[in-house]
Amino acid sequence: MDTSRRNVLALIAAVSFGVLPGAVRADGAETEMQRLARTHATERYNVAVPGFSIRAGGGMTAVNAPLAIVRQQVTDYRHYSEFMPRFQKSQVVRGGSSPEVYLQVAILHGVANVWAVTRFSPAVPDGAGERIEGKMVVDDKGKKQGNVDDLRAVWRLIPIDPDHTILKLELLIVPSFPAPGSIVTDELEFAADQAVSSARSRAEANCRAVARQNDGAAQ
Repeated sequence: MDTSRRNVLALIAAVSFGVLPGAVRADGAETEMQRLARTHATERYNVAVPGFSIRAGGGMTAVNAPLAIVRQQVTDYRHYSEFMPRFQKSQVVRGGSSPEVYLQVAILHGVANVWAVTRFSPAVPDGAGERIEGKMVVDDKGKKQGNVDDLRAVWRLIPIDPDHTILKLELLIVPSFPAPGSIVTDELEFAADQAVSSARSRAEANCRAVARQNDGAAQ
């Protein structure tokens, strides 16, 4: 039995017997973590952001990969446009521990292209996992580095166990032109869905490649 199949079976068993972190609810209902681990699907959601009328669009999924490998995909900023469909361009314009990244995203079914230079902070503890936040850069004179009123992205990485991770992205874009908030949020949910799904696929492919290398070395 190959390594990836063993991991999936182990995860299913853990879900079935309720041994995952935070997996037991007082009413016996399935938790979010259990559901995502069981289905391996991507789910969309939205959340309110203080100070904004537009809600952020979110996507979440379970990844059959350790948190460190998932983090590698999330922080591969210069390649976002290669594996996240709605990110048309991604370029690191300033490196360091808090890189600044030029991002261009299609919204409103491709009718509008928005861009912003976004500064991503290092990962910080967030409950049982960690959080990585990106915010549009505003220079010392108060000039926004983008053609939108605001752009924010929050990645959340939550370990299920050493080999599996919950990945979430909450994306907020506030256009500088009039647009129905509900339509923008729907678009952001779709973009976040595509982003976490693509990051999941990349992380799992990375794990499979490492497993093959390890199996080959052991023979």
